[in-house]
Amino acid sequence: MNTRIQDLVDRARQLPPEEATLLSALHDLVTPPDPAWEAAWASESLDRLEAHRRGDLAAVDSDDAMAELQRKHGL
Repeated sequence: MNTRIQDLVDRARQLPPEEATLLSALHDLVTPPDPAWEAAWASESLDRLEAHRRGDLAAVDSDDAMAELQRKHGL
């Protein structure tokens, strides 16, 4: 990796969360979204939401889930 690219990568790592959407935009430049995959994921997401609303699928607070993953994997 050349120094210019490494510099950009280092700077990207320092972006605050609200500016990290830049990373998604750059990713989309080199890996365009797949409309079929996006449609399948949208359908799956709606199915999960409906299951949760019916009480068939439990939910976990995202902060609790992340804390558990960090404890489990030592992050």
